[in-house]
Amino acid sequence: MPPAAQHLPQGWLAAGRTSRRLVLVVVFVALLLDNMLLTVVVPIVPTFLYTTEYEGTNSSVAPAQTEPAPPALKAPPFSSMFSYYDNTTVTVSGSMSIVDLVNRTESSHPLQPPTSSPPPPSGCPEGEEFLTQENVRVGLLFASKALVQLVVNPFVGLLTNRIGYHIPMFIGFSIMFLSTVMFAFSGTYTLLFIARALQGVGSSFSSVAGLGMLASVYTDDFERGNAMGIALGGLALGVLIGAPFGSVMYEFVGKSAPFLVLAFLALLDGALQLCILQPSKISPESTRGTPVFTLLQDPYILVAAGALCFSNMGVAMLEPTLPIWMMQTMCSPKWQLGMAFLPASISYLIGTNLFAILANKMGRWLCSLIGMAVVGISLLCVPLAKNIYGLIGPNGGLGFAIGMVDSSMMPIMGYLVDLRHTSVYGNVYAIADVAFCMGFAIGPSTGGAIVRAVGFPWLMIIIGVINIAYAPLCWYLRNPPAKEEKIAILSQECPMQTKSYTTQKPLRDFPLTDDSDVEAENAE
Repeated sequence: MPPAAQHLPQGWLAAGRTSRRLVLVVVFVALLLDNMLLTVVVPIVPTFLYTTEYEGTNSSVAPAQTEPAPPALKAPPFSSMFSYYDNTTVTVSGSMSIVDLVNRTESSHPLQPPTSSPPPPSGCPEGEEFLTQENVRVGLLFASKALVQLVVNPFVGLLTNRIGYHIPMFIGFSIMFLSTVMFAFSGTYTLLFIARALQGVGSSFSSVAGLGMLASVYTDDFERGNAMGIALGGLALGVLIGAPFGSVMYEFVGKSAPFLVLAFLALLDGALQLCILQPSKISPESTRGTPVFTLLQDPYILVAAGALCFSNMGVAMLEPTLPIWMMQTMCSPKWQLGMAFLPASISYLIGTNLFAILANKMGRWLCSLIGMAVVGISLLCVPLAKNIYGLIGPNGGLGFAIGMVDSSMMPIMGYLVDLRHTSVYGNVYAIADVAFCMGFAIGPSTGGAIVRAVGFPWLMIIIGVINIAYAPLCWYLRNPPAKEEKIAILSQECPMQTKSYTTQKPLRDFPLTDDSDVEAENAE
């Protein structure tokens, strides 16, 4: 082999490791697989638990109840028997059995039909009480991933500041692969719960490190917004494929099939990370990032995090409760339980890619304000559906609006750190992921309990009103002010001379906002 051919793969790898686009591809694939695993269990878990626990228990009890009838006893010839049914004496011949006597007596005195509730329509699952209780159990199982992620995220943010983003990304892949294999072979609620919680650990490493890596590679605000939109497109595509893929594979192939496919795709993602990111290389940040608790005291970061939390809480509440509500009210088959989320996933994919560009032109604050209002209206319309076709409009509007909020708020988080804090992004995207996880932790865990207490329609009304009420707070992100210390650092002045930026206009060489001159005049 000529030397040029031997150096060709090495040259390609060297060029790939300096390419921002390949870094974007790695983050895109990682978010895709994470969210495919997030949603593929949505249609599988409720029906799997119903099949294994409710139907399995009843099928084992039923044979014990259907014992063979004892042989008919023969009475002696021409014996007289006293009937306690109507206090009469009947003469019985030897050829008449006691069973015949009972039938003869019942025919003369017909019994009243039992006053039991009519059986459910054909195709609807039985066990109304079991399904009501399953809302809570399934909600807790789905929330376990977000709860674990909520705890792990701050530590991952600190870890990325110390060792860089590459090693945490690869750790996230490894844990995600283990969780996927565990899902494939788990047959009890406890094992499924552990697999879901383990997924939360892997997702925390992947999402925090991936978004922080993108923010550090794409330093321009406009380019960063586009890159975040593409990365969130991977998240949207995972949500899009996950639920329908899981329901169809579970219906026609089996429970393990979708998880084994995801495990194979995760191996490909690991190979891509090994080639591009070099996860054995430690590359800490050159400057120390702003502490998490300092960022949490910033009201503008809190407003942005709240928008992420409440907008995603709506779809998080739908995940455990909508399939069970469809089983109860629409008698939906298994494959429809995942297909119901298809309009939301498609519209989310469109929304994230469309508003990654439009939000920068129309204002990200306005885009997120409109998005949260549409989220609330869509949630209010969900209980009005009578069949799966009635869910197309509300779910489509819900996904499109969440895409508007996510594609606006993720770049805003990085912009706020650039504007008001140190430009190190691990901690701020840990906060963004915490907000996202709070929605997916509080939503399923409380949604099941609320459905059990007041019903599914009231759940949708409550979370819909919360989103509509929160939407006006996005107005405060219209023009967030920069801190004076940050202005001094960016203009290469001493931090002790920050007053000169508010008293002497000639020294203001690099204004950060269009309204900074107006602010200076007002200060005078």
